Amino acid sequence: MARIDELFRYLKKTHGSDLHLLATRPPRVRIHGRLTDVEGWGPLADGELRELLHEISSEQQWREYEASGDIDFAWALPGEARFRVNFLRQHYGSAAVFRIIPEKILTFDELDIPKPIRDLAYLERGLVLITGPTGSGKSTTLAAIINAINENYSKHIVTIEDPVEFVHQNKKSVLSQREVGQDALSFAAALKATIRQDADVILVGEMRDTETIELAITAAEMGTLVFGTLHTNSATKTIDRLIDAFPASRQDQVRNTLAESICAIVSQQLLPTADGRGRCAAYEILLRTNSLPNIIREGNTTMLASVIQGGVNEGMCAMDDSLAALVGKGTVTAAAAMAKAKDKSRFAGSSK
Repeated sequence: MARIDELFRYLKKTHGSDLHLLATRPPRVRIHGRLTDVEGWGPLADGELRELLHEISSEQQWREYEASGDIDFAWALPGEARFRVNFLRQHYGSAAVFRIIPEKILTFDELDIPKPIRDLAYLERGLVLITGPTGSGKSTTLAAIINAINENYSKHIVTIEDPVEFVHQNKKSVLSQREVGQDALSFAAALKATIRQDADVILVGEMRDTETIELAITAAEMGTLVFGTLHTNSATKTIDRLIDAFPASRQDQVRNTLAESICAIVSQQLLPTADGRGRCAAYEILLRTNSLPNIIREGNTTMLASVIQGGVNEGMCAMDDSLAALVGKGTVTAAAAMAKAKDKSRFAGSSK
């Protein structure tokens, strides 16, 4: 057993989300959003930390880390959990961050996901984007959506991830889960190959470059249901980010393609619950309407907030309204909501 497994088990036992290892510092875990030292462990010397990390990496991975100073991969603690791993170098020496990926995929009910987001699993085609900052639960939401498709439809689902996070078992659907760097050269190369793989549903773990964005939009326009993620915090910023990824000479063409393919944008954030025992999600939800394609074509993304406000009866929701609902139910404090809100004055009076 690798010595680092003791830290992994501590992370799981304390219901933490991340393990941070930094040369010259004690191990720390993030529990309900806050970093705390691991009990019983002192500061790790750089050589000691390198030994811990080397135990769980292959020789090829270790050589890559030594050469580049960064590496991403997944590590499994059999029967307990999987971890998304990043090794890095920093001022004091080696460091690493591990994000726990539960082996059990949580359902819509267990996550208390709103019905408009659940309904995205039943779309036939189009582009759906789940956005938010790192650690906002995007992967967990997408895993629940893919699981719902898997349980209800007989489809071929292809996931392209770096690394593979949630491992799905074949139910009604057939899943091909591909890891960038191991099963495919890049997100773009894997997306190109899906044309020959008869995919009904594609999950793109990260739309990080122009070619990947273009291929995802094109696949959706051609009739595939495509799910992707971006590190943006609103529908407006998501559309702008997609368009700005292209040179000015191509942006009008991309607006037209995106206007035809986009079905929904969900932006989410995680907040600590008022009882201090966990975290919950707040959502901004934009769904396709008759007016949405023209707004995208014309580059008038400032109108999206009005579209969301006007689409409440169809299931759309502004982030601040989602936050206010959580405060109203006592799920989160006004202070926690204000920290995430766009209009902070809305929560200022009750946050004291």
